[in-house]
Amino acid sequence: VQRNPNGQIVKMFSNSDEAVINKKLPKELLLRIFSFLDVVTLCRCAQVSRSWNVLALDGSNWQRIDLFDFQRDIEGRVVENISKRCGGFLRKLSLRGCLGVGDSALRTFAQNCRNIELLSLNGCTKITDSTCNSLSKFCPKLKHLDLASCTSITNLSLKALSEGCPQLEQLNISWCDQVTKDGIQALVRCCPGLKGLFLKGCTQLEDEALKHIGAHCPELITLNLQTCSQITDEGLITICRGCHRLQSLCVSGCANITDAILNALGQNCPRLRILEVARCSQLTDVGFTTLARVSLPALSDTHKPECRITDGTLIQLSIHCPRLQVLSLSHCELITDDGIRHLGSGPCAHDRLEVIELDNCPLITDASLEHLKTCHSLDRIELYDCQQITRTGIKRLRTHLPNIKVHAYFAPVTPPPSVGGSRQRFCRCCILL
Repeated sequence: VQRNPNGQIVKMFSNSDEAVINKKLPKELLLRIFSFLDVVTLCRCAQVSRSWNVLALDGSNWQRIDLFDFQRDIEGRVVENISKRCGGFLRKLSLRGCLGVGDSALRTFAQNCRNIELLSLNGCTKITDSTCNSLSKFCPKLKHLDLASCTSITNLSLKALSEGCPQLEQLNISWCDQVTKDGIQALVRCCPGLKGLFLKGCTQLEDEALKHIGAHCPELITLNLQTCSQITDEGLITICRGCHRLQSLCVSGCANITDAILNALGQNCPRLRILEVARCSQLTDVGFTTLARVSLPALSDTHKPECRITDGTLIQLSIHCPRLQVLSLSHCELITDDGIRHLGSGPCAHDRLEVIELDNCPLITDASLEHLKTCHSLDRIELYDCQQITRTGIKRLRTHLPNIKVHAYFAPVTPPPSVGGSRQRFCRCCILL
C-alpha cells in the first residue's frame, strides 16, 4: 500500500476487485479494522481477495506477533520474510519455542525491525551470542528480551546488550548456565533501568553477582534466583539494601539462605508482594514472624514449601498480611488445624485468599476445611497426600464454595488379608504400582 506524507493510502484497486464492503468503507477504515485481528485471522483475510490481501499484509497490522500458538516449526526464512514485510512497524515479536530459527535469520530481523521493543526467543536453542550482537547493533529501543533456555548464551551476549540496548528493562536468561558474575556486572552497569531480571538456573552465579545488581539496579521490581544454589545471605542482603522497589523475589532452591534474609526484606523492601522460598529449609518461624510484623501489608503471594515453619507463622500472616492471595505450605509438616483456623479468620480470608496449597501436610484434618469455608474468594486448594482429609470433609467444603477446585488424591483401600491368613497385605504404594 502506498501512502502520501499525511499517511493516507493512495493506491487504488480495479473495479473488478471491489466487493460491496470495499466500496462502502474507505481503505483507511478497513485497515483500522484489520489492525485488531490476530495472526491467524489476518492470514485468512489475506486469502479473500486481492484488495484484502494487500490490506491484511500491510506492515501496520503486524506490530505485535506471537507465533507460539500459530506455528512453532517455522524456518528462519519465515522470520526474514516477516521482518521485511513489517519493517519499522513491528514492536513485539514472540518466537517462543521456534527451534528452527537461528542467528542468520535474526540478524536479518534486527536489520529490518529496528523499532522492536519486546522480543521473546525463549527456547530458541539454535541462537548464540551472534544474535545478541545483532540486537545490540541494530535495535537500540529494545526493552524486554527473553532468552530463557538459550543455553549457548554467554557473558559476551550480556556485554553486547549493555553496549547497544541501554533502554533494557526486563531480561530473562533463565537456564543460561554459562553466564557468570562478569556478564551480570557488564549488564547492570550500562542498563540502570532494569526492572525485571530472571536468572533461574544460572548455577554459576555467586554473591558477587548479586552485589553488582544491588549496587546498580535501584529500579528493580522482580528478581528470580531459583536454584542459584551458590548464593548466600551476604549477596541477598545487598539486594535488599539496594533495591527498595522490589515487589517479587524468588529464591526457591537456594538452600544456604537463613532468617537473616527475611529480616533484611522486612527492613528494606516495604513493597514486596510475592515471595517464593520453596526448599529453603533453614527458614523458620522467627524469620517469617519478623517479616510479617515489620512492613509487609502488601504481601499477596508467598510460597514456603519444605520450610520449618509452624502455626506461629500463619498467625502472623493472618494479622499482618491482609492482601494475601496465594499461600503455598506444601511439605510444611508442622502446620496444624489451629494455624489454618487463624488464617481463615484473618482479614485476608473473606475477600482476598484465592489459592492455598496444603499438600503433604500430615497434621491437617477436615477441621481445616471447616475453617476455610468462609473464604469466599478461594478458587483452588491442594490437598495431595493429606492423609487425614476425607471425601466427606471436601464435600462439606463444596456446599459453601461450590466453584472451588479441589486437588486431592485418595489411595485405594488396603485389601483385607486372605481367609487363610497366609497372604501378605499390600501397602498403598504396591497397589498403585
